Amino acid sequence: MSPGNQEITLKDKIQEALKGAVKRQQTVEVSTLRLLLSEVKYAEIAQQKPADDSKVLDVIAKEVKRRRESIEAFKKGNRGDLVAQEEAELAILMSYLPKQMSREEVVAVARQAMDAVGARGPSDKGKVMAQLMPQLKGKADGREVSEIVSELLAAR
Repeated sequence: MSPGNQEITLKDKIQEALKGAVKRQQTVEVSTLRLLLSEVKYAEIAQQKPADDSKVLDVIAKEVKRRRESIEAFKKGNRGDLVAQEEAELAILMSYLPKQMSREEVVAVARQAMDAVGARGPSDKGKVMAQLMPQLKGKADGREVSEIVSELLAAR
């Protein structure tokens, strides 16, 4: 790239990874990245503008959530073959998300958010989540954050 060009976007990185996966004949990676890029394209069509890194992260997070739900369902149905497939796809998708926060890190940030909004109990969960989720976007699973906030508010 010439110095005048903009920096490489997350979408560009995914497209480059797809080219490499095709050359290496990594079928799971190829299918996962193609699906991801098509979901990004749908998001661009829906918002009628190119997806920025933030939007691409939203799409990846949605796909990660979908894989986790599928893994749970397949485990309940004793479908080990499908669990393995979904876990392989999940690992590929996770590699494009920022480093995931530990439970302790989420608890610390949640406590700060609770203090910031003056949360007193479970009825304040909406205010806390509204403050918290933009900070944790792509860095923590929304369901886990919700559970942590509920536990912390119940203890107040």
